[in-house]
Amino acid sequence: MKNSTEMQLGKNGPFVSRLGLGCMRMSSIWGGSIPDEKESIATIREALDNGINFLNTGDFYGAGHNEMLIGKAIQGRRNDAFISVKFGAIFHNGQPLGMDLRPIAIKNFINYSLTRLRVETIDLYQPSRMDNSVPVEDIIGTVADLIREGKVRYIGVSEITADQLRKANSIHPVSALEIGYSLADRQIESKLLPAAKELGISVVAFANTAEGLLTGEIKVPLAANDYRNHFSRFQGKNLISNLEKVEVLKQLASRKGCTPAQAAIAWVKEQGDRIMPLVSMSRRSRLPENIAAMNIVFTPEEMNTLNTTFATGAILGGTYLQR
Repeated sequence: MKNSTEMQLGKNGPFVSRLGLGCMRMSSIWGGSIPDEKESIATIREALDNGINFLNTGDFYGAGHNEMLIGKAIQGRRNDAFISVKFGAIFHNGQPLGMDLRPIAIKNFINYSLTRLRVETIDLYQPSRMDNSVPVEDIIGTVADLIREGKVRYIGVSEITADQLRKANSIHPVSALEIGYSLADRQIESKLLPAAKELGISVVAFANTAEGLLTGEIKVPLAANDYRNHFSRFQGKNLISNLEKVEVLKQLASRKGCTPAQAAIAWVKEQGDRIMPLVSMSRRSRLPENIAAMNIVFTPEEMNTLNTTFATGAILGGTYLQR
């Protein structure tokens, strides 16, 4: 039996850290500046020192920059890290152009990723989304071929439907489902989460603070240049209503002596022992707070307050997570 800081990926998969490190913010995604590379590398290494071995990236994060960064950070420590890579998204000049999930493209992507990461095998390899442009059989079948070649260890999937999940798992056992999940975004609870549980697939949950909504730090109105202005959740009366709900989270967190963000992460962790909060950070200073969040537990009354206040549909307006 492994300890509570670890969880198993899939029915027969490896044990990995219960808290995952999202590395996306260590690169320029939408054309912004690149964070301090030395600090990013130090953050990855300190996470490994603290037993956080699940490193999440995408080959399109900073056009390969993110993978190269991880490659530098894990030099001499390959066995300490479990590397999860998403593929398939195509960007040009910082703008998404769509997906390329053809087998010929996947076989091309994997070799570039292995080179940038400076590794011989990627631990978890997953399409970043499935847009029905290529049959699920072809996508999963190609990754299964890469497993037989020794280039990949386990298959994951990301941002898909329950039907797609069942189909993918019928072709080759899926170890992990990466999906947005938080108090504010609970739509996966109706079909996707039950399907993952039934199939024995672990969940890697990102966006635990719902684009910052649950941090308790958002003020009305947002700055004019804030990207969240594009989403109806962060506009006008919706935002005012949503922040009233967040006040409940802030008060509960205050009573527990933690931050609203920590409480939000802890809530995700408490939704099942096969659910991993994936937290993005690029500075070492964030690590202690996020690690401490994994030790927070709620009384039945506190959990009831959170689940009632943030019932499905309670948060008004859409975000990129609702597709």
